[in-house]
Amino acid sequence: MTQLQHKDVVDVLLEQHREIKGLFERIATAQDKQKQELFYDLVRLLAVHESAEEQIVHPEARRAIGEGGERVVEARLHEEAAAKRVLSDLYELGVEHPEFDARMAEFAQDVVEHATHEEQEEFPRLRERVDPDKLRRMVSVFEAAEKVAPTRPHPAAGESATANLLLGPPVAVFDRIRDALRSG
Repeated sequence: MTQLQHKDVVDVLLEQHREIKGLFERIATAQDKQKQELFYDLVRLLAVHESAEEQIVHPEARRAIGEGGERVVEARLHEEAAAKRVLSDLYELGVEHPEFDARMAEFAQDVVEHATHEEQEEFPRLRERVDPDKLRRMVSVFEAAEKVAPTRPHPAAGESATANLLLGPPVAVFDRIRDALRSG
């Protein structure tokens, strides 16, 4: 078996967390068009990541963790809802706004704290309580959810798996058209 076949959904999430942290670092030092492009990359990655996580990972964590699972997942969903609002505000503000850098630095800190909570409270319990084969199979489901996820934050849409399944695909179509127009 190759290394890739051993990857589970927690590995994928951890890789994305590292990518998100790296984008925050690069945005902090970038200028002008590069900063704008990096910010768009971050917006897309966060929107897609959180949508797929809310649909696939959090419901499994809720079931698998057992006692305390509801508390752990609800705390993460609350953080994600707040992050969507801030990210949406930053998107509207734009990278050229004088307040952008300070607000982005604060947002980065909050997102890193959120990722740390997941990595310490949710992911280890998933690995302890979910069959490793299931965690590996979840990778393809997670990636499929990412392909139909919105590419921008939509705070009014909610954080539940049901909201993401019902609203995600139609909203994603509009987001992807806007993305194509922006890059075209």
